[in-house]
Amino acid sequence: MKRVQVLVLSGLFVSMLVGLQQSQSMQAFVQHARQQSNLSSASSPYSLSALSSRLGMRQDQTGLLEKIQAEAVKRRIAPVNAQVDRVWKAIPGYNGLEVDVEKSLALTQELPLSDNLKLVMREVPPAVGLDQLGAVPIYKGNPKKPMVSLMINVAWGNEFLPKMLEVLEKEQVHATFFFDGSWLKSNIPTARLIKEKGHELSNHAYSHKNMSQLSRSQTISEISKTQQLLEKELGVQNTLFAPPSGDFNQATVDIAHELKLRTILWTLDTVDWTKPQPASIVRKISTRVEPGSLILMHPTASSSIALEEMIRVIKSKGLRLGTVSELISPNRIPEVESAVQ
Repeated sequence: MKRVQVLVLSGLFVSMLVGLQQSQSMQAFVQHARQQSNLSSASSPYSLSALSSRLGMRQDQTGLLEKIQAEAVKRRIAPVNAQVDRVWKAIPGYNGLEVDVEKSLALTQELPLSDNLKLVMREVPPAVGLDQLGAVPIYKGNPKKPMVSLMINVAWGNEFLPKMLEVLEKEQVHATFFFDGSWLKSNIPTARLIKEKGHELSNHAYSHKNMSQLSRSQTISEISKTQQLLEKELGVQNTLFAPPSGDFNQATVDIAHELKLRTILWTLDTVDWTKPQPASIVRKISTRVEPGSLILMHPTASSSIALEEMIRVIKSKGLRLGTVSELISPNRIPEVESAVQ
């Protein structure tokens, strides 16, 4: 009996020793892990200590860095990825915004009072852009970008172009002109003047046919002939294509994409070819324009008269006017969001 008791007690003693050793080992492991975690955090290029060390900062200067980093957290705006919307198809991405901590620190240290922060902002591109979406048409810009674009399709007549160009110049607005190739071939000097005034020149096919009804070879010909005129006669490296009458199918978009062109449609249509009253065009724009709107118009009497008031209405809503390429780019608007604050 005594022998059994001794064996039991011995077993319990051994178990306690093993448990204690395991406990000590676990504590040692936890302590080691914490040390490694602290070391990793301290060595991170984004940590306060690492940045202070890299910049050769004194201990009393780290307070300023802490203030800038705290402000950076509050001011950061996340980028918006491009996406395919069920209704609006390809929606461009939009750059985010963040504080450039190192440049902000350098500028702030130059100020006589270090309590005043001089923050330098930089744009952060989205992970997904239009290029990643493939062959998808575009009907509008990103709704977070406070910009609107006038797209002027030109396939016939020159009578109202001078008036429209005069208004655009007066209001300091650049539009995108989509040229029908057959019109362009006969009006190179006029197109050159439009280019000289800072407007964007783009492709509206060659002979205003319904693209959805064309064969592949016909579609390529319609787009390529105008593209060649833009490049050879005007020196334009165009990237946009607006199908005549808004008529297209997926094959049209695919072929344009193969030719390195984005297919552009519109958000708002002035329907100016029906000769509406200019006031009705202005009312439509006033009630329906929003950030990212692509506004379709032509060189007609109605639009030439309505144009100046249209622009003023758009500006009164705090929206900038830019070319189609500017609108669908992810770039933020520098006049609205200064790089240095």
